[in-house]
Amino acid sequence: MPHANLLLRSRAKTLLKKMAGTRILVLGDLMLDQFIWGSVDRISPEAPVPVICVERESAMPGGAANVASNIRALGGEALLMGVVGPDADGTRLRQELQGRGLSTEYIYVDRRRPTTTKTRIIGQRQQMVRIDREKNERVTGDLLEVIIEAAREAIPRVDGVVVEDYGKGLIHPGLLKPVISMAKRARKVITVDPKEEHINYYRGVTALTPNRKEAALAAGVPITDEPSLHRAAQRILNRLKPEVLLITLGEDGMALFFKDGRKPVKIPTIAREVFDVSGAGDTVIAVFTLARAAGASFSEAAVLANTAGGVVVEKVGVATCSAEELIQRLS
Repeated sequence: MPHANLLLRSRAKTLLKKMAGTRILVLGDLMLDQFIWGSVDRISPEAPVPVICVERESAMPGGAANVASNIRALGGEALLMGVVGPDADGTRLRQELQGRGLSTEYIYVDRRRPTTTKTRIIGQRQQMVRIDREKNERVTGDLLEVIIEAAREAIPRVDGVVVEDYGKGLIHPGLLKPVISMAKRARKVITVDPKEEHINYYRGVTALTPNRKEAALAAGVPITDEPSLHRAAQRILNRLKPEVLLITLGEDGMALFFKDGRKPVKIPTIAREVFDVSGAGDTVIAVFTLARAAGASFSEAAVLANTAGGVVVEKVGVATCSAEELIQRLS
């Protein structure tokens, strides 16, 4: 599998300028990522677990909201669409989004569920435990119809659509079928960060961006080496017909596969040290979609996404990558 050539710095700058004027609809499961930061200097006498001495707490948008944050960090405009609960966490999430310059126009309150919240406890710059609060029942009824109508209004105003499926209840065929149909008719870029058990939902999109585990489960092929990676990719391409399949491979970088039979492209990782992979997939799909919608080739978009992903995993907590960081790393 040939490696992608490094993206010329001048070309990257040109693309980043175009990306700054690009608008993306981000449809998916919204989350609030909470962090409790502290130090560890002893083990609890009550159980063999570390005692975290809390020093500070923070919160930031997660899930689909983190995709929108990544688009915003590169100068693009994100129209974020999803649901929150009628609770303090939902209010906090909207406040955090507004503080980052993101619109909450298409965020709706579902009174049957709490806001999906992930609380990570960090000791000595390492994640010690995560606590999740969520309810994963499907969004249906009148609220579903409101969201479909909102998508009908938003899609003509954007250059691309990201579907961020964390399996929390928003993304299901009742929503995806009309949204994908509308976006395809409007000739928009459509990318999906998939949930493996929902893999049949995403037929005919522009790009799927599973990680190695998700791709293996979706294809029913354990990925242990390059031949098995190719078999899994071909099975997914044959089954779902995306234009491209971008499989993220952790420390092994990424592999880009094409429906039209072009040779796959391997993109090696550029991360120098990995502190936290939280939200790295959000960064990848955000940058890939933004770049493709701004006129980048699939390979150029993948190189930019890989570079941005390498930047954010070097940071602790859910993070974004700026245009300046991306250019610096490419050079």
